[in-house]
Amino acid sequence: MDFELKATAPGTAARAGLITTAHGQIETPIFMPVGTVGSVKAVHFRDLKDEIGAQIILGNTYHLYLRPGVEILRKAGGLHKFGGWDRPILTDSGGFQVFSLSDRRKLTPEGAHFRSHIDGSKHLFTPENVVDIQRAIGSDIMMALDECPPGTSDYDYSRKSLDLTKAWLERGWKHYNETEGLYGYNQAYFPIVQGCTYPDLRREAAEHVASLGADGNAIGGLAVGEPAEKMYEMIEVVNDILPADRPRYLMGVGTPVNMLEAIDRGVDMMDCVMPTRNGRNGMLFTPWGTMNMRNKKWADDFSPLWEDGPTFVDRVYTKAYVRHLFIAQEILAMEIASIHNLGFYLWLMREARKHIQAGDFKTWKEEMVQVLDRRI
Repeated sequence: MDFELKATAPGTAARAGLITTAHGQIETPIFMPVGTVGSVKAVHFRDLKDEIGAQIILGNTYHLYLRPGVEILRKAGGLHKFGGWDRPILTDSGGFQVFSLSDRRKLTPEGAHFRSHIDGSKHLFTPENVVDIQRAIGSDIMMALDECPPGTSDYDYSRKSLDLTKAWLERGWKHYNETEGLYGYNQAYFPIVQGCTYPDLRREAAEHVASLGADGNAIGGLAVGEPAEKMYEMIEVVNDILPADRPRYLMGVGTPVNMLEAIDRGVDMMDCVMPTRNGRNGMLFTPWGTMNMRNKKWADDFSPLWEDGPTFVDRVYTKAYVRHLFIAQEILAMEIASIHNLGFYLWLMREARKHIQAGDFKTWKEEMVQVLDRRI
């Protein structure tokens, strides 16, 4: 994997870059749609490519390990061939899913013991075998196994959690360097900075991660219950240390405002289930704020969702019709909303990149954050 810095924005840490992988290039800053089990819910790959403009999607090691399983993925030649997606894929190691299964898992120095949410069967993730699983998946970017502590964790718990994550990282990094990809191309491996909301722990973690010289680095354990301002503070602490010549991935974030504030602080890559999950529940994001499509105010509004929007659903479907579909509980409503929201998120990234390159990102961002959270 290669990363080339193309531009920086005066008065901020915002950057525009270009990541090159075996399955194509990624212009940063970038939002990555979440395809947990090898698909982005309610969205065809055709629309992800041609309408939304997705350059990379995510898969999840935990879910793909359980279904369809490692052997099926090996036989298929990896997730790209299994699903027909020919652009880059990033896989989360499953650390966050293990975090979310707090009543079904036990953490030890060996790894994460957990029970499947599907059938209750027992499994173990180690720093080594999550590398092997991601080798079988064939993702272009693999993530290290980590523990994601809750955002409200006390210092003692956060200290022990970071020690565990660092020990796992050393083992995973060693195993990654002792193994090779299965399908004839190289896979990058991103360590993850943890440390909850404690600056000294975050600095320690960032220094450890930076010392490895990986192709890119990730910031985890944010947007998990801590105040937004604390999240921004931790991003600044970490990005002061992480190398500027490698991409920085902020995991699981977030709202449009969160993303712009993260870009302002030097983040290059982000992902979140929010555009599709909220879309399926009737919330649409726009450059003017958010719309609840179940509201009666849209019942006789026959204007397009977004007259000059980036996707066909923005220009073709009216607010009244989309509201009707949601009220009638039609599946098409979820598809339209998901395409619209992902299209908006990717549009926002393209606009951010354009303003970084033009040198006026700071002014544009400050104007945008004033309206993005507004309810229309």
